[in-house]
Amino acid sequence: MNHKVVWRKYARYRIWITALGGIAITMLGIFWIRITTNIGFEGESWEEFLNGERPIFYVVALLITIVVTVFFHAFYFYKSWQEKKVKEQKIIAGSASARFDALKNQLDPHFLFNSLNVLTSLIEEEPEQAQKFTTSLSKVYRYVLEQKNKDLVTVDEELNFARTYVRLLKMRFEDSIVFEIPENCSNPEAKIVPLSLQLLLENAVKHNIVTASKPLHIQVYEQEGMLVVRNNLQEKQVVKKSSGVGLQNIRQRYNILTDREVVINKTVSEFSVALPMLTKQISVTETQENYIEEKRYLKAKERVKGIKDFYSNLISYCIVIPFLWWLNFRTTDFLWAFFPTLGWGFGVLAHGMEAFGYNPLWGKRWEERKIQELMDEDDF
Repeated sequence: MNHKVVWRKYARYRIWITALGGIAITMLGIFWIRITTNIGFEGESWEEFLNGERPIFYVVALLITIVVTVFFHAFYFYKSWQEKKVKEQKIIAGSASARFDALKNQLDPHFLFNSLNVLTSLIEEEPEQAQKFTTSLSKVYRYVLEQKNKDLVTVDEELNFARTYVRLLKMRFEDSIVFEIPENCSNPEAKIVPLSLQLLLENAVKHNIVTASKPLHIQVYEQEGMLVVRNNLQEKQVVKKSSGVGLQNIRQRYNILTDREVVINKTVSEFSVALPMLTKQISVTETQENYIEEKRYLKAKERVKGIKDFYSNLISYCIVIPFLWWLNFRTTDFLWAFFPTLGWGFGVLAHGMEAFGYNPLWGKRWEERKIQELMDEDDF
């Protein structure tokens, strides 16, 4: 009935069906057992059997049924709750991954759109520079395509790309842009989200006046574990309303990867953005080792759970079986408690062998050895 009367579809009736079904099956089962033992084994007549029946025989059985039913329902609900939590975590992780991929894919059209705007203005003003710009743009765009699918890149890679990108901008603005940037990062392993520097440089040029009389000063430097991009503020008076894609994209990607936040400061004279430099790096080898270690942990956890279940089964056996023998001696001379003692005992024994990985025919760990043997055959 677990497969037919599912909770999701019949939640309103499931408990009543289980309760009434358990009571009915218990009463019929006890009644049939008593007929078998009293009439079949002890030779009582039907009238003697009916006269000897007492409500206590069925009340005790009903109480045992209620306790077992409550136990199984509690275990079922706990297991379902655990599975639900695992599914929720998988959904959250999958959603974060999908959101992060969407943010990375957002960079491609954003960069191309702004670059084509620059190229359009160059074609009108300086056709020769436009030709050089197109050649350099292809090299820059190759980096964009290579890096946009990565979660993190080293700060040195971004610094080198930033220098290339500024040279591209200077084809249009020439000496109107003053750019200061360190040669290398102090920590070679430090990482940031890809194309973050390019987006900040792009925004600085887009939203500020860039002329020979009012040059734009852009400075990139390290400060307290952050990579800071700062420029003097000389905002354009007439400009289209910004979509905010650049800064919003950077902040959202950092929010998915780390708890450290992007810091944005704006004063009357300058604007700065500080990007957290992430220093924790996991190599491919370490990732594989962590994966193997996690698999070993999960396997060990599963074995421990199996052993715990066996001990719970054994404790229940040691408590319930003496009670059944006591009940047997109080009610009849027929030793009916022998059957649950023997049947449940075999079950406990089999449970213990399974929990500790022992098989009487093939020995200990036979399943693991067989799996390894089949895997080795597949390699050939």
